[in-house]
Amino acid sequence: MSYTDDYLLTIEQLLQNWGEVNLFTRPRRFGKTLNMSMLKCFFEIGTDVTLFDDLYISGKKELCEKYMGKYPVIFLSLKDVDGLSYEEAENAFVQLIGREAARFSFLRESTKLSDVEKKQYDAFTIIKNGKYWMDKGFLVSSLRVLSQLLCRFYGQKTLILIDEYDVPLDKAFQHGYYPQMVSLIRGIFGQALKTNEFLQFAVLTGCLRISKESIFTGLNNFKVYAADDVRYEEAFGFTKEEVEKLLADYRLQNHFGEVKEWYDGYRFGNADIYCPWDVMNYVDDLSGNDKAQPKAYWINSSGNDLVKRLIEKADTTTRDEIEQLITGNAVEKRIRLDLTYDEIDQRIENMWSVLFTTGYLTQTGSETDGRYRLVIPNKEVREVFILQIREWFEQVIANDRASTEKINRGFLEGKTEDIQQELTMFLSETISILDTKARNEEKEIFYHGILLGILKNNSGWAVKSNRESGNGFADIMIKPKNPDTGIILELKYARSINDLDQACERALNQIKDRGYDQELREDGRNDILAYGIAFWKKRCRVVVEKM
Repeated sequence: MSYTDDYLLTIEQLLQNWGEVNLFTRPRRFGKTLNMSMLKCFFEIGTDVTLFDDLYISGKKELCEKYMGKYPVIFLSLKDVDGLSYEEAENAFVQLIGREAARFSFLRESTKLSDVEKKQYDAFTIIKNGKYWMDKGFLVSSLRVLSQLLCRFYGQKTLILIDEYDVPLDKAFQHGYYPQMVSLIRGIFGQALKTNEFLQFAVLTGCLRISKESIFTGLNNFKVYAADDVRYEEAFGFTKEEVEKLLADYRLQNHFGEVKEWYDGYRFGNADIYCPWDVMNYVDDLSGNDKAQPKAYWINSSGNDLVKRLIEKADTTTRDEIEQLITGNAVEKRIRLDLTYDEIDQRIENMWSVLFTTGYLTQTGSETDGRYRLVIPNKEVREVFILQIREWFEQVIANDRASTEKINRGFLEGKTEDIQQELTMFLSETISILDTKARNEEKEIFYHGILLGILKNNSGWAVKSNRESGNGFADIMIKPKNPDTGIILELKYARSINDLDQACERALNQIKDRGYDQELREDGRNDILAYGIAFWKKRCRVVVEKM
C-alpha cells in the first residue's frame, strides 16, 4: 500500500463509522487540507472519477458505485479568516462564503427552485464596493441556506467540509475580539450542523478541539478524532513504511537516518508518524542537491508563540520540566483535549495541553487516567525550544541591569565572589539546554553563550570570543575602555561539584601555558587579569590571577 492509499482509507473508514459531524484534530502541516480536498473530489457530483483509478479506493466497487460523485459539497477553508478587528474578520468570512456560493451560479436559473429560493441565492451574490456583502443575520444562516438550495436542486443532502475551523478563533484571540468571533461561529455552526435537515454529514479539521460548550453546543451526533485516538491513526502524516518507499522512489534511501532524527517521533493513536510537510520538503531539496541538510520546514511555516509563552510563564518547577524535555526525558501531565482559547493562558497546565495538541510535544506510551507521558518528538522541535530559551534568556539578561553591571564590574576589579554569586543566580534562573550525553566541550559552549550575553551588555567593552592569540584560542578576551587593561576568560566544565576548584586551576594554567595574553600585550595592555571559570550544572566557581 502506498503513501497515497493510506489517505484513501479515510474515505472507507468515514463511510463505515461516520457521525453527522466529524472533527479531526491534528497539528498543522500534517495533511488535513489534503484529506479534505480528497473528500471533496470523491463525493462531489460531477467529480472526475479517473482521479482515483488504480488507487486503493477504486477496488471497493460497491462503495464507489454508491457514494462516488453522488453528493453536493460545500467546502470552506477558514485559514484566511483573519483581521485586526472583528469587522475585518467578519468581512473575510463573507468573502469566503460568497466565493463558494458563486460556484453554484446555476441555481439562479434552476426550475427546481422556487422564486423565494432563487432570491435566497441572490443574497449570496450582492456586491458592494467590489466585494460580497451579507447582513449579519444572513451570514449566520448562510451555510444552512446554501445546503438547502443544493439539496433542492440535486435531490440529495449536502456534505459540508470545513477546514482549519479553529483559525478564526485563534486570530480573534490574538487580536482581541474573541467573544464576538465565538458568537459568530457558534451561530453559523449551530444552524449548519445542528438543526440542518439538508445535511448528509460534515467533516471539520483543526489543530485544537475547542470546548463543545463554546461553539458546538447541542450537537448530539458529534464525533471527535484527536491525536490520541486509534481510529484514523495513520490518516494524517507518513508512516515509517511510507517514508521508506518515498525515499526509495527518489533513490534517497541513504538519507533515512537524518529524516528519522529530524522529522519522526509523532505518535497518533498507536502509530509512529513522520511530519509529511518536512519529509516532502526535504526530499524536494535533496532532489536538487544530494548534499542538502535537514531544515526546520514545519517550524518555519508559522510562528512559535506557544513555546515562547510557556517559557515566559514558566515557574521553577516548569523550567525544570522543560530541562527534562530538552535532555530527551518525558514529563507526565494531565491533558485537557477540549479548551477554549481564552483558557489557554489561565493556567500553566493548559499550555501543556495546547503544546500536545499542536505537535510541539507528543505522547510516549499509553494515556493513564487522563495523564500522558510527553516528550519532544524530534530534533526539529527540540531546536525550537532551544531557540526560544535563548531568546528568553537574552531578555532576562537585558532586564536585569543591576546583576549584569555587578558581574562586569567584578571582572574589571577582580571581585571573584561578586562574579560567582551573580552568575550562580543567573544560572538558577535559566533553563539548561544541555544534553546529558554531550561532550564537555559542548557543555562549555552553553556557558560560553551565557557569559557572552552578559558581557556584551557593556557597550564600552570590546568582547571577542574564541579569538586567536598566542598558541591557541582564548575563550573570551575583553578590551575595556582603559587602554592599559585586558581581561582573559577560560571556561571549563567540571566532572563533578568537587572538581570545580581543580577545573578553575586547569583553566588558568591553560591561559598561561598557551600565552593567551599575547594579543593584549601587543595592543599595549599590560594590566591583565586572567580568570579561570568552572561550571557544573547550575554551579560555578571563579578564580583570578594577575598576569
